Amino acid sequence: MVPAAITPSRSARSRSSPCLPGARRGRLALAVATALLITAGCATGDDAVVPGSSFEFVAPGGQTRIFYDPPAQRGAVTGLSGESLTDPGRQITLADYNGQVVVLNVWGSWCGPCRAETDDLEAVYAETKDTGVRFLGIDVRDDRSAAQDFVRNFGVTYPSLFDSSGRSLLALKGFPRNTVPSTIVLDRRHRVAAVFLTALVREDLLPVVQRIAAEEPAPSAGPSGTPTTGGSTAAESTATGGATR
Repeated sequence: MVPAAITPSRSARSRSSPCLPGARRGRLALAVATALLITAGCATGDDAVVPGSSFEFVAPGGQTRIFYDPPAQRGAVTGLSGESLTDPGRQITLADYNGQVVVLNVWGSWCGPCRAETDDLEAVYAETKDTGVRFLGIDVRDDRSAAQDFVRNFGVTYPSLFDSSGRSLLALKGFPRNTVPSTIVLDRRHRVAAVFLTALVREDLLPVVQRIAAEEPAPSAGPSGTPTTGGSTAAESTATGGATR
């Protein structure tokens, strides 16, 4: 809900509002109303998007953990794609994960907090992937060989986009490219459900991912026992290139 605007008392209005001609009063009222709507929209994740719209990030006013509820008011991410970090030439798109909860993690091999959170991300991935959850990294401002070494050395088992130019991140409209690490959790319709502008530990991320995964059923299994949509992708099968811890 949008917070109700507080109406000043009559005495406060008489002290702070100069007498203005009618036209100027009208323009001022419109400007004030617009400012109130913008401010209210920044207050919480609930108000940051228009229901059914595409996601556009709104500065959270110092918050590092932002949740977008109820689900009907979430904005969708579209057009996210890029080249696989570990399999150059292969394109990975968000559409490869239809029906899956997707946890996007923005990272770089040069980033100390990224190294610190890697084991926790892997733990959450291992605990949730059988419930229709997929992880996808977005490697930014990095050297490919250094990033590939990072993946091998830390045993990262999910794929990453190699996004040294920041082009893939443009799909997250308005998202701060200089906030690394950061994590975005998408629901099964690929709407933004949670944003973390900080490094994470398992205990913080796991319950959020589990809650979002439980909002809708996971894709049903086909005759072979594999998901009919959004199962393990080719990107995941080549994610590590034989990574070892």
